[in-house]
Amino acid sequence: MEKEIREFTEYLETVKRLSHNMVLSYRGDLMKMAAYLEGQGTQRVEDVSATMLSAYVLDMEKKGMSAATVSRYVASIKAFFEYLLRERAIAEDPSFFLKPPKVEKHAPEILTEQEMECLLAQPSSNRPKELRDRAMLELLYATGMRVSELIALRVDDVNLRFCWLICRDAERERMIPFGEAAAKALRDYLSLACNTFLKNGSQVILFLNCSGTPMSRQGFWKLLKSYAAKAGIDKDITPRMFRHSCAAHMAARGAGLPVIQEMLGHTDIAATQIYAGFQSGMKMEYSKTHPRA
Repeated sequence: MEKEIREFTEYLETVKRLSHNMVLSYRGDLMKMAAYLEGQGTQRVEDVSATMLSAYVLDMEKKGMSAATVSRYVASIKAFFEYLLRERAIAEDPSFFLKPPKVEKHAPEILTEQEMECLLAQPSSNRPKELRDRAMLELLYATGMRVSELIALRVDDVNLRFCWLICRDAERERMIPFGEAAAKALRDYLSLACNTFLKNGSQVILFLNCSGTPMSRQGFWKLLKSYAAKAGIDKDITPRMFRHSCAAHMAARGAGLPVIQEMLGHTDIAATQIYAGFQSGMKMEYSKTHPRA
């Protein structure tokens, strides 16, 4: 079974162009499934049955794995066997009727608008590092991008004249608008700070670290934590909280879910539904307090 898993992960990397981390995640999930099945005496993909896969899911649940984790494993399994069926390595898809456990969706943890304003104000000097950091924080909040997308931005991805940028994820690209606050921070960074970080050659990646190389996820995480501490915010702030806060604040101010879906790059609007509660809260307060509601 390891041969088929290797071929599948090569397909994900070369054809689907998934990130290296995502490919490793698929491989890890599938190797664990293979180990379980081999422990039950099944070594060939052709011999895997729907009953065996259902038993594997039940075994994970009995071991106390969370519904979200089991759902991820089920998604990996289904993608693997769908691939094998397309490649005619198997005659039937044993995962066709496999259902993931229901994952209870909670409202995402966000920063309030006041907390966000305070955090964005922390890199306040005109030193190159703070100009860069201010531009990164403003842009992350303005667009709702993932941090991986932010640090992968190229200089020519950004159109400052029309306040649009091209954002690329693992499978596609999308255009996202941003406001004047982010545009000003970007102009300041590009005109006053960029050359400080550029060590040699021309600049391709938008945000560089002090070594002149692209900013890393860990590097951005550290600077975000330091500014959160400086702002006196005791929440466990993560880059993803910026993404949630952007979407929730837009929903609270009346943005429709399809607009938020397009900005965030969700392929399924079901993933955007977690922000519907912020819309409901706004409408409820409006109906209670507006004199002409």
